[in-house]
Amino acid sequence: MSGARLELNAIGKSFRGLRAVHDVSFAVPAGTIQALIGPNGAGKTTIFNMIAGVFAPDLGTVTLDGRVISGLRPDRICDAGVGRTFQLVKPFKGLSVLENVTIGALHRRPDLGAARDHAAAILSRLGLHDRRHQLAESLTLPDRKRLEVARALATDPKLLLLDEVMAGLRPTEVDVMVAFLRELNASTGLTILLIEHVMRAVMALAAHIVVVSSGEKIAEGAPQDVVRNQAVLDVYLGEPEDA
Repeated sequence: MSGARLELNAIGKSFRGLRAVHDVSFAVPAGTIQALIGPNGAGKTTIFNMIAGVFAPDLGTVTLDGRVISGLRPDRICDAGVGRTFQLVKPFKGLSVLENVTIGALHRRPDLGAARDHAAAILSRLGLHDRRHQLAESLTLPDRKRLEVARALATDPKLLLLDEVMAGLRPTEVDVMVAFLRELNASTGLTILLIEHVMRAVMALAAHIVVVSSGEKIAEGAPQDVVRNQAVLDVYLGEPEDA
């Protein structure tokens, strides 16, 4: 597993005349962790959906390691190396934790035994191996969040899109997820782009932050600079504690 460079070049998307995303450009260098933040309804998940192939951009392009992937079907984009989680966690009902992850592993490993072994290794890494035979829908929220990450990792992505995987977690659970993502990035070079409202996680993980509001990019830069940007304070973060 290694990382790929992602580039968004002036992408835009409208739905029935409503502009959801307009002229958004940014790059995520290979092997880095970056964050995409902003208020609810800012267009963050629409951007993820354009990267992952759920929607084709009306304007602009998405490239992965220099290859244009915008407009491809989601399965073709997965083939190219993009894995993603979803904001609403919905494991396959009636299937075990191991079976849920094995489905993802079968994407690149048609042999069932090899796919199952790969899935089990990922579950061990995420601390879910002892729950592998449990029905996925019976998991607690923190464990379902980890299962969602495991399913995405099972496809062997070069770029991992994480959509609010820490929402609803307690601070100690956030710290565990942060530690896992740091270790994953350091050991594999996987590129990670995360949408997240838990700012303690964003500040701990991201080397670079992109901020969107009302479908447009309003700021980007190092975390310590973005959190003091007046436009970001006005629309999202509020006044800094030492203001």
